[in-house]
Amino acid sequence: MVEKRFEEAYNQLQDIVRKLEEGNLDLEDALSQFEEGMSLLSICKEKIKTAEQKIEELTEKNC
Repeated sequence: MVEKRFEEAYNQLQDIVRKLEEGNLDLEDALSQFEEGMSLLSICKEKIKTAEQKIEELTEKNC
């Protein structure tokens, strides 16, 4: 399985939010989109956490 880049996951998440906000999906599709959005949100949070840790490590090394 290929790991998603942050930007790809974030853009997909934005698309899902837009679809859900439009309110044109039936219940099953909305639930499926919501589930996918939660998965993408988890990926984004993990990528941000990893980046913050890396920045912290680099900052500590250079201080």
